[in-house]
Amino acid sequence: MNPLTGTPAGEPRPFVFWEHRLYPGDLALLSRVREDLSRDLAGFDADLVETVRLCASELFANCVKYTGSGREGGEVLRALSMPDRRTLRFSVSDCGGGGGVPRVPVERDGDEWDWAEGQRGLLLVENLSRAWGHFRLAPWADLGTHVWAVFDVAPERSPRGLRPYVFTS
Repeated sequence: MNPLTGTPAGEPRPFVFWEHRLYPGDLALLSRVREDLSRDLAGFDADLVETVRLCASELFANCVKYTGSGREGGEVLRALSMPDRRTLRFSVSDCGGGGGVPRVPVERDGDEWDWAEGQRGLLLVENLSRAWGHFRLAPWADLGTHVWAVFDVAPERSPRGLRPYVFTS
């Protein structure tokens, strides 16, 4: 037993943090966000990686479209971690200035859903992740919103030898 982590000897540590990535708030960077995730999650189950990439695309696009992150000089911060061996957590933080919070609208009728293209992506995130949510970075000011989604990981389909902190390039 490893006394520092509480895991059996030879087992990977239960906590993994990838170095954060910072992106300019530009929808043209969606392909880069997806490529970075593929690189960062190399060795994980391919279906899991594609699911995370799809949800990440939606959450990144929402940051850019609905907040100040899409304005000149705006940015989106991406975080990726495994709080335990069976959970992968993806999150993005915008730079505020958009007002409102992400939510799946429930009050639309059928015609409004047919007309509206926006916000359907959160339904996708809700259905593909185990859970998702958000919180304001500073409740007293519009400094941005942090949106997260968690995904189930099959430990036997994860790369061996994960380190507690993964540097990104």
